[in-house]
Amino acid sequence: MQTYVLVAYASKYGATKEIAEKIGQVLNASGIVTDVEAIEQVRDLKPYTAVILGSAVYAGQWLGEATAFLKAHEIELAQRPTWFFSSGPTGEGDPIELMKGWRFPEGQKAFAEHIQPRDIMLFHGALDLGKLNFAEKLIVKGFKAPTGDFRDWSVITGWAVQIVEALTAVKA
Repeated sequence: MQTYVLVAYASKYGATKEIAEKIGQVLNASGIVTDVEAIEQVRDLKPYTAVILGSAVYAGQWLGEATAFLKAHEIELAQRPTWFFSSGPTGEGDPIELMKGWRFPEGQKAFAEHIQPRDIMLFHGALDLGKLNFAEKLIVKGFKAPTGDFRDWSVITGWAVQIVEALTAVKA
């Protein structure tokens, strides 16, 4: 049976979308058929043997559409290999340390406990002041959040390779 993976993402300004696209590229390059879709475009999980689900993080929360997706597809996600990732913290250093141990939104932990994802990853994000509205710029300034692109593509690629290995081990 062919492994068919969905990488679904919720992205406000495009940084999380680019992470999802990179994960999809790694899976496709290793021979795993992969679709990369915005969460709001996904209607049916039946064709997929595995799902990778990610969201941008703002104020310690996933975007609303990602939370709604978890709620709507909780049972289906629990029935197949699933991985979660978040992107958000900016600055230098370990993203989990920057987020003071945060790995996944507290409000969605019950979903994660039921779904039992194979892994939950937190990636650095990107913050471009030119894309923010006035209120968001004030918040960034107030928190003194570092701006720039802090995504570590080698970490993202390495995580995707681990997923490839896990999916290949399932087939063997």
